[in-house]
Parts: sequence; C-alpha cells; structure tokens
Amino acid sequence: MAKLKTVVQESYDELVHKVSWPTWKELQNSALIVAVASLIIALIIWGMDQAFSNLLKLFYNLF
Repeated sequence: MAKLKTVVQESYDELVHKVSWPTWKELQNSALIVAVASLIIALIIWGMDQAFSNLLKLFYNLF
C-alpha cells in the first residue's frame, strides 16, 4: 500500500510541477487546427463515399 501512495504522490508532483501545460491561447489554436483538419478529412471521406456509391450504381445498372 505504501508503494501505491508513493506512486500517486510522485505522479501528482510531476503533473503539478514538471509538466509544461499550454496556455489558453495555445489550447484554442490547437483545438481550431484539429477541428478544421477533422472537417477537411470528413469532407474527403464523404466525397469518396459519394464517388464509390455512384460508380456502384452505374455498375449495378449494367446488369
């Protein structure tokens, strides 16, 4: 049980004193970049899905 207490204390100390946390502005910028990248990737996947859907419809209409 003493080892668990030591682990928790050391983890807390590291998170509070040794980790460099981003500023609010840096966090907002990173979140905006992730949101824009996610939107772009979603649009690319949607476009590919539409293209394959149309190709399969054309293919199935041949038979």
